Amino acid sequence: MRPTRRLLLSHPAHFISLGFGSGLSPYAPGTAGTLAAWLLYPLLRAPISDFVFLALLTSFFVAGVIAADRTGRALGVPDHGAIVWDEMVAFWLVLFFTPASLLWQTVAFVLFRFFDIVKPQPIRWADSRVKGGFGVMLDDLIAAAYAVLALAVFVHLFG
Repeated sequence: MRPTRRLLLSHPAHFISLGFGSGLSPYAPGTAGTLAAWLLYPLLRAPISDFVFLALLTSFFVAGVIAADRTGRALGVPDHGAIVWDEMVAFWLVLFFTPASLLWQTVAFVLFRFFDIVKPQPIRWADSRVKGGFGVMLDDLIAAAYAVLALAVFVHLFG
C-alpha cells in the first residue's frame, strides 16, 4: 500500500511516523525525512537545555515506537519506507553531537544516511530480528551511534 495524504491526516500517529508528510516523498523517503529533521533541528534545539533536549528525544523515541507500530499495521508493512520518524529522531541525536557548522552537519548527514542504508552489523541484525515499532526505531538509533562515532573520528582528525 502506498501511503497517501489521506492516511497522513487520518490519525496523529500517522502524521508523526510519516514525518509530517516528508515520508510521502516518492523518491528516497528516508533521505527526505532526514532532510526534514535537519531543517527542523534549529527550532527544536535552540530554546532548551541539553538535558531537556535529550529528554525530548527520549519521549520522541517512545512516541515513535507507538506511532511506527500503528502506521506499520495500517500499511500492512511493519517497517514501511514511508515511516521516517525513526530517521528524524536518530538524526536529531546525531546533530546534537555535531559541531555547529554547515560542513560538519553535511558530513553528519552523509554518515548517518550511509549507515542507515548499508546497515552494517548490528544494525542489520536489529532491522531483521527486532519487530514492531521498537524494531523500526532501534535500527536507526544504532545507525546514529555509528554516525556519531565516525563523526568524532573525523572531527578529531580533520577538525
